[in-house]
Amino acid sequence: MSTDLLEPQVVELDNLNEHREIVTFMRRSSPLNTSQRTALEQYGHLILEYPVGDLRQHFEHPERPLTVEIGFGMGRSLVLMAKANPERNFVGIEVHVPGIAQCVYEAGMAGLTNLRLLDADAIQVLREMPDNSINAVQLYFPDPWQKKRHFKRRFVSHDRMPLVEQKLEMGGTFHAATDWEPYAEWMLDVLDNRPNLENMAGKGNSYPRPDWRPQTKFERRGLEEGHKINDFLFKKIK
Repeated sequence: MSTDLLEPQVVELDNLNEHREIVTFMRRSSPLNTSQRTALEQYGHLILEYPVGDLRQHFEHPERPLTVEIGFGMGRSLVLMAKANPERNFVGIEVHVPGIAQCVYEAGMAGLTNLRLLDADAIQVLREMPDNSINAVQLYFPDPWQKKRHFKRRFVSHDRMPLVEQKLEMGGTFHAATDWEPYAEWMLDVLDNRPNLENMAGKGNSYPRPDWRPQTKFERRGLEEGHKINDFLFKKIK
């Protein structure tokens, strides 16, 4: 796997042409350390090259339930979850190249075979997936897009959730977590009013932090700054 394939293009959001599709992420350019560069060479087989089609078909056991995590950061929690659940397949989607490289390094060192990574726009990846094919979609500590003019870039929205619902299998789950209270309120307002989803904590409630979600760097930072952590777990019911 050549590191050139993963070189990021920095997106200046306020300068995007209006006709271009609104994105929910911003690429950040930063150098790779030696272990990260080595990891891309040694464990490059863990990285999928876009377009990928049906994500399930990139695993030795495509029949196993699939979890897709959108924006995994540096990937430590994703690796821990994949390691703790060998009966499940995981795909992590991220646009931060050092995060992908670090996750590749840790997954490769752990010898994981049930984890694949992808540098791509998650919306485009989901569109390629067959309907009712994903068991769980995870969105942990996404960019809250704090400025009002950027609210349209928030992943959790009435514009984007129909695609998630379409790709989830019946009984599948959408699990989001955030430490930004205004975004938490926004998430709850959107998700509680999706007729295809059921709040597993009861309407109007956040879900108690599940033990199976490892603490992330962003979560620790939020706690240190005195932020409240909100988890939301919704199940597809129709």
